[in-house]
Order: sequence, then structure tokens, then C-alpha cells
Amino acid sequence: MILSDATFRPPTTAWAGQLLEVVLLVLVAAAATLVVLTRRPQRQVVVLSGYGLLLSLLFFALQAPDVTLSEMTVGAVVLPLVVLLTISKLKMQPGREEEKK
Repeated sequence: MILSDATFRPPTTAWAGQLLEVVLLVLVAAAATLVVLTRRPQRQVVVLSGYGLLLSLLFFALQAPDVTLSEMTVGAVVLPLVVLLTISKLKMQPGREEEKK
């Protein structure tokens, strides 16, 4: 007895990919909330960088490699670096009072 192609179905693991996407979506939402709720600028830069990495992982799981590379470059490296340099530049300006903590 020969099985035809119509009767044979290999086992699928599509649920694992969907589970990964759901977990990454929840982590991205939590990280976005954490970025907004963080008050200290230096800590916010670190959280923003982690948020960019989580977005990169999400895009990779969604099979978008070009968007993944762009997000890793801009969202996880360049944007936090620019914000951190801006913060340090603002603190170095003469005549500017330091914020009291």
C-alpha cells in the first residue's frame, strides 16, 4: 500500500513560531512602557537600547531581515548614542544649573 501525497502530512511546529512572536510582542510592549516610565535620562538610554534590541528580535522572528538590520543599527546603537551625547553636552554647558535630585 502506497500513501499518496494527499494523505501524508508531516508534523508542524507552527505553534512554536507563533508562541515566540506573542512572547516578543509582550516583551516589546513592556519595554516600551518601561522607556516611558523611566525618569533618569541615563537609565532611559539603556532601556531604550534594550527596547531597540527587542524590536530587532521581533522583526527577525517575523522574517524581515532588512528591517532587523536597520533597527539594530539605528534603534539599538545610533539613537541611544546620540541621546547620551546630547545629555552629556547639555550637562557641560556653562551657566546651566544642575538638576536637584
